[in-house]
Amino acid sequence: MAHPTLSGVIAAIATPLDDKLSPDIPRAMKLARWLLDNGCDGLNVLGSTGEATSFSVEERKAVMTAYKTNDLPLDRLMVGTGAASIADAMTLTRHAAELGFAGALVLPPFYYKGVPDDGLVAYIGALVDATASQKLPIYLYHYPQLSGVPWHVELIKRLRQSFPGRIVGLKDSSGDIAYARSVAAIAKDFATFPSTEACLLDARKGEFAGCISATANVNADLCQRAWKDGDAAAHDNAVAIRKLFEGRPLVPGVKTLLGHIHGDATLARVRPPFAAVSVADRTAITAGYDAIRTKNGA
Repeated sequence: MAHPTLSGVIAAIATPLDDKLSPDIPRAMKLARWLLDNGCDGLNVLGSTGEATSFSVEERKAVMTAYKTNDLPLDRLMVGTGAASIADAMTLTRHAAELGFAGALVLPPFYYKGVPDDGLVAYIGALVDATASQKLPIYLYHYPQLSGVPWHVELIKRLRQSFPGRIVGLKDSSGDIAYARSVAAIAKDFATFPSTEACLLDARKGEFAGCISATANVNADLCQRAWKDGDAAAHDNAVAIRKLFEGRPLVPGVKTLLGHIHGDATLARVRPPFAAVSVADRTAITAGYDAIRTKNGA
């Protein structure tokens, strides 16, 4: 059964870790509920911010299952299922479909570079076939700075023609707004999500479907005011919070700020190859956040 298309403010939710650096399910569920209650229309589970590619297939499946067993609203959640191995990607995407997630967010296979379009079409085709009975919507994940493999516009068009009704959108983490606009122009029913909340005022005019942002972990309330009400001041404050991470490690930085906001330092834990931010960065991020919130009553 096809799910409705996701839209609005979507946080690329961080994955809390326990003292063995394994996914901390109770904290993950608590954070997910908090985000959904405080400005997020949806969540991107196990994306880059969620450190998905640092976890095993079994760990990723366990996190996904926990969202189901803890009664989180799966119709508001997409989940990252891409992997370098096509077999792993099929296993994860099938699991997402069987659980009832609203969509799979799919990285290209990211080890081999310069691969032909035919190979990428075959990769997506395997995921489409693996979820044929549920017809799980597939969102492409464009992050060429990390994956080294782009979803270029002509390839996206080919995928949509090859697998009608299954390739429903794209998350663009490239930071190239011209690319995002060219993708959004493919079709009115192709949901394009830039990875920054800076796009939200344009998105609410219909240009994009919303945003899928790492920093929505820490500013979702402001993002929602920008998205729902066109609140320019809230938008500016949300963007100012995002700018606190410029030139700093994004995922460890976001997790550090989550620890600060929630009064729970364990939320700052990251799994190698990430490492904790420096004391100077932690101080700058947390003090900057507090100053923005206090000054603007945000």
